[in-house]
Amino acid sequence: MAVTRLPLPPANGDEIDATPLDARTKGIPAHAGRLRLNEIPARGWNLLAGDLPMPAAVLRLDRLLANDAWMNAFLTANGLAIAPHGKTTMAPQLFALQHASGAWAITVATVQQMAVARHFGFPRVIIANQPTGRAAIDACFAALSADDGFELIVLADSPAVVAALAAGAARATGLRRPLGVLVEMGALGGRTGTRTVAEAVAVARAVAAAEGLTLAGIECFEGILRDTAAVDALLDDVLAVAGAAAQADLFPPGRPIVLSAGGSAFYDRVGERFAAVDLGGRAIVKVIRSGCYLTHDTLGYEMSYARILKETRLTLPPGRLTAAIEVWTYVQSTPEPGRAILTAGKRDVSHDGALPKPVAWFRPGAMDRPEAAPVDWAVTALNDQHAYMAVPDGSGPGGGGPQVGDMVALGIAHPCTTFDKWDLLLVVDADWTVVDAVRTFF
Repeated sequence: MAVTRLPLPPANGDEIDATPLDARTKGIPAHAGRLRLNEIPARGWNLLAGDLPMPAAVLRLDRLLANDAWMNAFLTANGLAIAPHGKTTMAPQLFALQHASGAWAITVATVQQMAVARHFGFPRVIIANQPTGRAAIDACFAALSADDGFELIVLADSPAVVAALAAGAARATGLRRPLGVLVEMGALGGRTGTRTVAEAVAVARAVAAAEGLTLAGIECFEGILRDTAAVDALLDDVLAVAGAAAQADLFPPGRPIVLSAGGSAFYDRVGERFAAVDLGGRAIVKVIRSGCYLTHDTLGYEMSYARILKETRLTLPPGRLTAAIEVWTYVQSTPEPGRAILTAGKRDVSHDGALPKPVAWFRPGAMDRPEAAPVDWAVTALNDQHAYMAVPDGSGPGGGGPQVGDMVALGIAHPCTTFDKWDLLLVVDADWTVVDAVRTFF
């Protein structure tokens, strides 16, 4: 049976289905009246029929499911696990899709994001960050104290962080299980993380000695690096720390050791470097934390993916990742030759990695289906609510260029900072009929 709706999360999914919506919700038509999220599929809205206000952020269901299947096959073929970075989408319905496909955990960056994942029933969460300040640390231990079925793992890169976590454990009451800690390795000039193997081993020793904490493993975030040699060097440091910690018997018995790295651009290097590791015969969970594979993109991660396909020695399954997220707009003005103004701007699409790219266009009443956008159409600037699209003379259908009322789909360069601009994204099938909606919790 074909999938027509995304799965609901393991707990409290009825809250999502019952979300009240009306024209005050970005993306909902003014004529919709008041409705619940789970009533959207029955409305039969179609993007190409002009049923939706634009801009409209849409997820293409067939591509979303294909990306999920591709990554699952990749992980299975290469002995890897995934704890996808939920901060990318902050959409429990998408977490649920990943969880149903076997995700080892959901990764977040803040205690608020952790609270969202826990509320919706995801049993293991990694905060890929270092909880700082009493409020954040106490929130971690409160979650552990409230639910003996919940596992939480955080990062630490210094004895000071470990001491603060240990103080939080001492304040906690009714603690049902220890707080897992991954020692974080970092790179010179980079973000958080210890800078030397010796420093990291000292942090591991501090964790192992602290009441209420347990040394879960070693990790890094390689996504800020720009070349494979630097990534490989950082991953080698992770393995060196893990080896030293295992030799010193710092990991608790009876639990697999977690080795993890967290970006969407170099997960092939992570898999290759972690492939042959042996920590004295101990069980190892090799966890990547890519968050952007599910929707992929048109620019930034597509370029990284092209490198992976070209360079990796890992087993690749059939098919490929394809951009499943688009922001559709209207051409609202053609004020001068060579320029069209679109109905989307900085409040609708990411622009931190690169400006969006026109990927498809559609002329209502004149075309049956969208066509690929001409290669010389380009977004050159964004305002809050407008995009400037360059359209060289003679570009487009019949050399006439775009017209007011044409629809243009924009591909993006960074899913994280497109999702956070939308409380609701509409899910469309292969005919651009709306079959579901995804709620976000930023």
